[in-house]
Amino acid sequence: MQQQQEQHQSTLQISGMTCAACANRIEKGLKKMDGVADANVNFALERASVTFDPNKVNLNSLEQKIQALGYDTVKDSVDFDLSGMTCAACANKIEKVLNKLPGVSSATVNFALETAHVQYSAAEVTIEDMINRVKKIGYEARVKQDSSGEDSDHKQKEITAQKRKLWVSAILSVPLLWAMVSHFSFTSWIYLPDFLMNPWVQLALATPVQFIIGSQFYVGAYKALRNKSANMDVLVALGTSAAYFYSLYLTVQWALGTSGHHAPEMYYETSAILITLILLGKLFEVLAKGRTSEAIKKLMGLQAKTALVIRDGREVSIPVEEVIAGDIVLVKPGEKIPVDGEVLDGISSVDESMLTGESLPVEKKAGDSVIGATVNKNGSLKIQATKVGKETALAQIIKVVEDAQGSKAPIQRVADRISGIFVPIVVGIAIVVFLVWYFAVVPGDFASALEKAIAVLVIACPCALGLATPTSIMAGSGRAAEFGILFKGGEHLESMHNIQTIVLDKTGTVTKGKPALTDVRIVGMDEREALQLVGSAEKQSEHPLAEAIVEGIREKGLELFEPEQFEAIPGYGIRAIVTGKEILVGTRKLLEREGVSYAEALKEMEQLEAEGKTAMLIAIDGRFAGMVAVADTIKETSREAISRLKQMGIEVIMITGDNERTARAIADQVGISRVLAEVLPEGKADEVKKLQAEGKKVAMVGDGINDAPALATADVGIAIGTGTDIAMEAADVTLMRGELTSIPDAMVMSKKTMANIKQNLFWALAYNSLGIPIAAIGLLAPWVAGAAMALSSVSVVLNALRLQRVKL
Repeated sequence: MQQQQEQHQSTLQISGMTCAACANRIEKGLKKMDGVADANVNFALERASVTFDPNKVNLNSLEQKIQALGYDTVKDSVDFDLSGMTCAACANKIEKVLNKLPGVSSATVNFALETAHVQYSAAEVTIEDMINRVKKIGYEARVKQDSSGEDSDHKQKEITAQKRKLWVSAILSVPLLWAMVSHFSFTSWIYLPDFLMNPWVQLALATPVQFIIGSQFYVGAYKALRNKSANMDVLVALGTSAAYFYSLYLTVQWALGTSGHHAPEMYYETSAILITLILLGKLFEVLAKGRTSEAIKKLMGLQAKTALVIRDGREVSIPVEEVIAGDIVLVKPGEKIPVDGEVLDGISSVDESMLTGESLPVEKKAGDSVIGATVNKNGSLKIQATKVGKETALAQIIKVVEDAQGSKAPIQRVADRISGIFVPIVVGIAIVVFLVWYFAVVPGDFASALEKAIAVLVIACPCALGLATPTSIMAGSGRAAEFGILFKGGEHLESMHNIQTIVLDKTGTVTKGKPALTDVRIVGMDEREALQLVGSAEKQSEHPLAEAIVEGIREKGLELFEPEQFEAIPGYGIRAIVTGKEILVGTRKLLEREGVSYAEALKEMEQLEAEGKTAMLIAIDGRFAGMVAVADTIKETSREAISRLKQMGIEVIMITGDNERTARAIADQVGISRVLAEVLPEGKADEVKKLQAEGKKVAMVGDGINDAPALATADVGIAIGTGTDIAMEAADVTLMRGELTSIPDAMVMSKKTMANIKQNLFWALAYNSLGIPIAAIGLLAPWVAGAAMALSSVSVVLNALRLQRVKL
């Protein structure tokens, strides 16, 4: 347990990866580090998630390792305006505390300009954390308004640079393509200026493309080979260099006159067009991959940008990042509530549909909780911020979706293993193809053999294979989030569709979880006096049934006392001393254990339980005194959800601590035939284990707090709840909308995502399996192979994007 607490998880943005082999290499390199427990590198997201012991390794050493492997980490940056500094020592102090924050790579403070520039990892530390840290040591920091947009535009800069390279490459390659196309008999009508056939002109056009535009492939190949591995860059660099340097050799021969006066047939266009097509494919890929994170952008778009807070007695509008817990925030009609908080003053209705899916606004008054990003409809509210920044419900939801999109499904590990050994095998095949063509098929024809080998190298790039799984996981989990279904990781998205049995907790899952007092039967004393004692005893209990009893008794206008003693007995009931009297309220087992006879009430108790009510027996000073009954109403959608699950062939079981009779009454109303009743909280996990021992894949559905052991034991743990009470830590899947209909929806989303992954893997593998032999027998020109390779990656991403249009 102690070891678990010491583990720390960080997310690093990586640049420079070109294919799945790069991701595998970084992953292996990080895992070998002392103190690193686990590392997952997502090629599609260009992100590494690392679990490590902070006592043995830190963020800087992880970044240095990634750089040593030949890649770079992308840092977010922010500029602050500082106030309160009086000398250079103040600047040094701020600089030191910022540099000590986890996730901060470097912080520099300029005393003269009163500014600070910080490079940091947004996954580790927030702007709010930095502002609060500066405030703690006695200074003020505000985000410079003109620089706050720098945090997330590295991807846009990359796209702009890629476009620029593509344009230059295309302009230089088109004349070479023109020269090549004019050689075909069916294009003899195309006019070709003589100078384009001059080897020196072709060399001048091809060289910048090969060594300036294509330098990224050489750099990537060098880094890969230096680290004893191979990736897409190795294939591209080998293929294009072979074409370029063979053409250069022919050009030199021609210049020396050893090959005659006519210009030889060269292959400059092969290398230049290949690089252009690969750049085009990469650009399409980056643009398409950006769309797979659409769900995150939508969630982030829900956040309020500014907040109106009361500071020093006056209203001030500040960026939402600067709101701190305890601030008093004013929210006007029609505005978004900026942070999670509690209403201090005002009455309004709030649209919470972004979280709950419930279209009707919820009434809010003093004392009620409100959630950031929900919309205040018709009244002004004064709220006190309780959770800000990464602690808000929306920030937690965004983090869950980001983590899911960055995680690996088990099926992806198969693709990773294949792509890891793919490149060396392809290089070997290309060498064999060259030798066969040179010595057997067309003996002595170096150019022809080289062309076939280049086509094999280029057609076999494993990009599509590396993108097949992560893009589908990103699109599928993102789309599920839009329907209020949060998968904690790719493995849960994958395993959900294999579930055979679903175990439903009764209270708060099948039912609304808000029982009400329905029946009172008192014997041997005044009813009001007995209820006063029962209500006073139950007042200390946090059990939902106790709260219902207390609320029902208070509604009768009875005053409640503070108990002198109170003891909650899990699975049995409560014992309390009120005004000197011993009060017992609970199950049959409680009264039997205490030796109190209740035979006279048995028949009526069974009748109440047959109606689906929970009856609790009362004993005062060791004598039976009656019973109270409460009932929990069923959610409107429960019956429909259970019917859908049965149609899907899923076995549905209800589990509850209630007695058999009460549980059966509820189960009959919703169409559940198998019930596990009178199960204590710690026994729920054992019941799940028994089902798993029967060879079943089991999902447990509960509130995620009381049912935590069972949720953890099940193959998939599903927390059902809304707002800030979502038990994300305990569960693998969270249903934000609190309705059971989200369970079949989650299964449909899982099935569709897995089908999409399998399609992608099939086409990626089929493409390589068919493409290599076709190129080897000489049916593909290298530039056609390059175009096909580029299109294969784009087609995989576009297929994954179909998941964003799934209707549930």
